[in-house]
Amino acid sequence: MRKVTHDSTSTHPGPATSGGPGYLYRKVALYLCDHPDQLFKVGEITRAIGAPSTGAVFEVCKKMAAAGHATHHTGPHRFQITTAGIAAAGTLPNPGPGSRRTSRANHTGRPAPVIRPSGEEYYPRRLGPGWDIEVLRKLRTQGLPVLLYGPPGTGKTAMLEAAFPDLLTVPGTGDTTTDDFLGTYAPKLGGKRGYDFVYGPLVVAMRKARALLVDDATLIPPKVLSVLYPVMDGRGTITVSTPEGREPVKAVDGFYVCGGHNPGVHGAILTEALSSRFTVQIQVNTDWDLARHLGVPKNVVAAAIDLNADLAAGRIGWAPQLRELLGFIRVRDNLGTTAALSNLVGIAPEDARTEVATALSRHTGQTITAFILGKR
Repeated sequence: MRKVTHDSTSTHPGPATSGGPGYLYRKVALYLCDHPDQLFKVGEITRAIGAPSTGAVFEVCKKMAAAGHATHHTGPHRFQITTAGIAAAGTLPNPGPGSRRTSRANHTGRPAPVIRPSGEEYYPRRLGPGWDIEVLRKLRTQGLPVLLYGPPGTGKTAMLEAAFPDLLTVPGTGDTTTDDFLGTYAPKLGGKRGYDFVYGPLVVAMRKARALLVDDATLIPPKVLSVLYPVMDGRGTITVSTPEGREPVKAVDGFYVCGGHNPGVHGAILTEALSSRFTVQIQVNTDWDLARHLGVPKNVVAAAIDLNADLAAGRIGWAPQLRELLGFIRVRDNLGTTAALSNLVGIAPEDARTEVATALSRHTGQTITAFILGKR
């Protein structure tokens, strides 16, 4: 989990004992974190947590806003937790005896977020009897290839990156070639003349016991994908043409293949040959509970759920997923809720904007249109 360092003169929480330094900070932060989609007046927070002084609560809220952990709205003064505030609240100790929880992660029963190689956090999701990254790691130890499928933006790639820090990726398109898997010639480093043969991610993963993600696998021509079949059906060996000739490559223990598939994307075809080699296939949809947990307002989540029902029924061609909802709260934290709603409409494909705007307006009670430059 990302740690947040406070200085002693501003937002330092201090010991978690009743009446001690930082005790009030913890109570305010954890209360706001329990209600991520609400704006609170200072008096409302004061009464809810039983604080003795509205002025003291106001000072805490201003410190949280200065740290980027809350948004500060004026006329009257109101505060709302941000995604950074939610993450930071997960590191706060128990504020004292009788507290309802020690952190948001413990309160919801979710494990702490996992840091991806990009530095971004990934929050584990339920999968069968356990949590997704735990299940994926178990599948790897058993050598069972997994294919994740679902709409773009639901977190398939993020899940695999969180589960496998050693992950190598081949992005799939209609132009992907066998060289993208096996290797090709590249200019020599250091400004030297000539070319060297550079092994591709499949060869590196096989030799270094790493996981290989074939992303958007169903966009890759079947003839190209056939390069994977020998290492997925038990043989574990391929042959690579290098300057020295044809070179056999044997997969070592720990090598693992996983794939991603977006069924609704034009040109995506899951062939029987490919499907049969992925022993486990898992549908990945947006986790609405996780979206709420991360601070997406309940009414925006409700609109997204309605839109996804329309998408499943074929009435529209696009609906916001977790990626877009997380983008919503980042825009909201910087530009405000109205701008974030307008942006959510604007990023929808043109033929879906009317439906997206209608759903958001119905659930928020506001008239929502896409961002228009110069309009007042």
